[in-house]
Amino acid sequence: MADVGVRAARREDVLQVANTQIRAWRYGYRDFLPEGPLEQMTGAAAEKMWLRQWDEAIVAPPSPMHRVLVAVETILDTEGFPALGAGGAGAALVTPRGGERVVGLASHAPAEDPDLDPGVAAEMLTLLVDPDFVRRGHGSRLLNATVDYLRDDGFRQIVTWVFADNYAVLGFLESAGWGEDMAERVLDMGRPIRMVRLTTDIS
Repeated sequence: MADVGVRAARREDVLQVANTQIRAWRYGYRDFLPEGPLEQMTGAAAEKMWLRQWDEAIVAPPSPMHRVLVAVETILDTEGFPALGAGGAGAALVTPRGGERVVGLASHAPAEDPDLDPGVAAEMLTLLVDPDFVRRGHGSRLLNATVDYLRDDGFRQIVTWVFADNYAVLGFLESAGWGEDMAERVLDMGRPIRMVRLTTDIS
């Protein structure tokens, strides 16, 4: 049994945030990113870099409108439910914070694309869910929380960049009312990798 929710990330979440990102990238990008670049993004050296960057993003963000949110599952005490066994079905997931585990993350900031007004538009920089915890509503809760925070900040538009071949994320966002705005970029990752920009109106 588990309780779920979304909250602002804290310093003690940094390791789990980085691990969630790496696991989600390895699983979610393996079908369309070249193996070499993906390894560079998720290998041991990269992990140390992401730990530093997430620590800075969580502990010392550039502004109050730069945020990292985490989806969490809290494993409930099931000692009173012997049918679940000692420690319950989620015993293997228990973490130092009373059973709370980071299972997804989202980050956002004022938009930096030159064709956007950062006073009006924000960018969702990250939206990732651990592959072992997909299809439990964590992505939707993170997306809804992102919209709530940014609307309260006074933004009227959110954009995000997605790999053009990441059909799972494209489909998820489109089902939530996002759409492509015709902007695109191409990354050199041994071969051209196209990204498209999606947008949604939150005014």
